[in-house]
Amino acid sequence: MTRHQKRSGVRRKRPTRPTRRTSLTLLTALGTLAGAALAGATPAGAATWTTVAAGVTYRQYDLQAAAGVTHVHVLSVDLANAHVRLGLLYPGAVASRAPVSRQADAQKAVAGINGDFFNISETQHPGITATGASVGPAIANGKVLKGAVPDAQRFGPELPPGTNTRAVVGVAADGKARVDSLDLAGKVTATRSRVALSGLNQYALPVNGIGAYTSDWGSVSRLRAACGTDTSRGAACSSSTYEVTVKHGRVVSTASKPGSGSIAAGATVLVGRETGAQRLKTFKVGQRVTVTHGLTAASRATYRFAVGGYPVLSGGAPRSGLDARVSAVRTAVGIGNGGKRVYLLALDGAAAYRKGLTIAEVAAALKSLGATEGFSLDGGGSSTLVARPSGKTKVTVRNHPSDGTERPVPNGIGVFTQ
Repeated sequence: MTRHQKRSGVRRKRPTRPTRRTSLTLLTALGTLAGAALAGATPAGAATWTTVAAGVTYRQYDLQAAAGVTHVHVLSVDLANAHVRLGLLYPGAVASRAPVSRQADAQKAVAGINGDFFNISETQHPGITATGASVGPAIANGKVLKGAVPDAQRFGPELPPGTNTRAVVGVAADGKARVDSLDLAGKVTATRSRVALSGLNQYALPVNGIGAYTSDWGSVSRLRAACGTDTSRGAACSSSTYEVTVKHGRVVSTASKPGSGSIAAGATVLVGRETGAQRLKTFKVGQRVTVTHGLTAASRATYRFAVGGYPVLSGGAPRSGLDARVSAVRTAVGIGNGGKRVYLLALDGAAAYRKGLTIAEVAAALKSLGATEGFSLDGGGSSTLVARPSGKTKVTVRNHPSDGTERPVPNGIGVFTQ
């Protein structure tokens, strides 16, 4: 299978509302919207689109949902335009957060939305600091940044049946957007010893596992990696840990517990818990050790960029078992036209619209736009959509984040033009 291998206080203006809004109606049925479609609604294309850049347009509209009226903000991105691309927004480190607008301006994106769910709090682990790192895999400009945490260790709403933390939405080398799954593939090889790698720059490792941390992780403590279990995020932190630092192919130091601080370029820190810790304890300073890692796509595609979340729409139909009860502010991605059209959607978090949509309604809303594949990202206070006003060089926030201001997030999807 194809593998990506490792290489050694400005105040925001309130958005201007249009004087005319187009209303859409979502029909719900008997407590479930799995497989539901918009019926008897004004066509989604009837609302006015405004140009952000060549191949990128934006619009906003009201949507009547089960919980009441919500307000939708959408970017339409034409990947058939050779001058338009999508990429991962992130602050430069996996374990780091920044507002979407700051990330977009730093990377010169013309528009974007927030991305994956993330390690936002650690109330169940006293003394452990939340890392801010995202849940799922991440790839930026073809470079693998991280793998996925165990399903039970994720933050966010309950996953729909048949989905897991390895799910991603991204753009492959052929320039087409896809919903896919990325599995970690890697190993640690030492003298007469070889063990599978079970984590890469992750805030949580599987029980008995060994994780690799590189300079892409950042300087945040790695202690969180040994907390929780494969069945409970809130389970106690393991007392059996060990850490080994490898640089230029040799062990340069060891420690009895995970540390913190920046990791030098070309170095890899191995963190083990339980059985993994016992394996690392056999490594000696000066010993030769080789660490390899990459992400393998279920589709065999090679990705330029990918971000985690979970699928909600497949083959033009909502996935089975989508929640149709809990309404909230959401962020999502829709894919149409054979992967050449992408819709980036974020709901408004202003008080009048804060009830939002259920996940089943999100799938139906994406379908109404013309999407055949749909993917849910982090919502609530994280939901943010930004775009440059005409003639400007910096983005503005187009929706009202429900926290009242932008929430710092670990990553997002950026829209870039040439």
